[in-house]
Amino acid sequence: MIAFLGLGRMGALMAGRLVDAGHKVTVWNRTRKELPGAQTASSPAEAVADADLVVTMLSDPAAVDEVARAALPGLRPGTVFVEMSTIGPEAVARLRDLLPESVRLVDAPVLGSLQPAAAGTLAVLAGGAPEDLARVRDVLTIFGTIREAGPLGAGAALKLAVMSASVSAQVMLAENLAYAEALELDRSVFLDTLSGTALAALVERLRPAIESGPPATGYSLGLAAKDLRLATEGPGAVQTVTSSARDRLAQAAGAGLGGQDITAIFTAPLEGPSPEAAAPAVLKINPPAVPATNGYYSHATRTGDLLFVSGQVALDEKGEVVGEGDMARQSEFILGNLERILEDQGSSFDRVLHVRTFLTDMSLLREYGDVRSRYFTGEPPASTTVEVSRLFQPGLLIEVEVVAAAG
Repeated sequence: MIAFLGLGRMGALMAGRLVDAGHKVTVWNRTRKELPGAQTASSPAEAVADADLVVTMLSDPAAVDEVARAALPGLRPGTVFVEMSTIGPEAVARLRDLLPESVRLVDAPVLGSLQPAAAGTLAVLAGGAPEDLARVRDVLTIFGTIREAGPLGAGAALKLAVMSASVSAQVMLAENLAYAEALELDRSVFLDTLSGTALAALVERLRPAIESGPPATGYSLGLAAKDLRLATEGPGAVQTVTSSARDRLAQAAGAGLGGQDITAIFTAPLEGPSPEAAAPAVLKINPPAVPATNGYYSHATRTGDLLFVSGQVALDEKGEVVGEGDMARQSEFILGNLERILEDQGSSFDRVLHVRTFLTDMSLLREYGDVRSRYFTGEPPASTTVEVSRLFQPGLLIEVEVVAAAG
């Protein structure tokens, strides 16, 4: 049996191909979704309980970490865990440390968007031990063509290297097009001329979006920004061109284009700040990986490299309390959301400057502290903890806000 965790646009199509191929599949998604022909589990642990193979297709490293932790109680010895999200080699190494030694791990991110996912023509960039790859080869071929990248983590590394080139090239072309138009050149003449150069294939692939506007979202601009952020972090990630492309994408996402197709970069304003714009921009941050706010506040705001994260509480997508009466469960939920917000802005718990905690019962401080210590593993930040008589919704025991240095 195969457990498939994550039914986003790509994940739903990939899980559907497994069902169509005759596999017994159990699926789980943060927001419950049904997949025809598959069983639906209420938790990651339930989904993986009878699985020989587990596949994750999630948004970012923080989501993979959270879901893998939630799946741990159900994982069986000998299971192969195939991580297919775009999370980078460092996150793959952390996942290997998290999983039991008896659970094998393969990293296999994919190249391609919705149409190739539906058709089974993705490029699967696989990393792992040869014997582990051999066990999952038949399943991975259902998604597309396998390219063996090397040992564990090599698939994730290859994905970031490829995205650094391909996404940066699209941002470069968007800037070139804006430059040509500023020179009052005819757009068609410019594109026709580029089509006679080494950029011909890129120009012709993107030309419909340039001339008619972005299509329905296949690979979102927000995910592209996240991928380039991962590609410009960590040891050896000295990529000045990619860093500039990352910043352009982040700017466009902050302007509200994050959910649109990557080709929306051709419609984003690319001019530099006006002379009047002396003050740094203030961005409102609401990552899709965390439950939406009630509309009266944003999850975070950012100015320059400073990130201010609103107080997080244990409310799910429906506004219902998670873990009522359970301090450890609420703390885990809150710190998981904080991790995803920090990751979204190129930050982490190591870069938190100050954490402020509000508790309705100071006698439960130790339970919160036990959970917090799993996330703040280095030198602790500045911290304030206070007891309050109540929080804004009955059943909430704790609220946590942070200030951090962003990436």
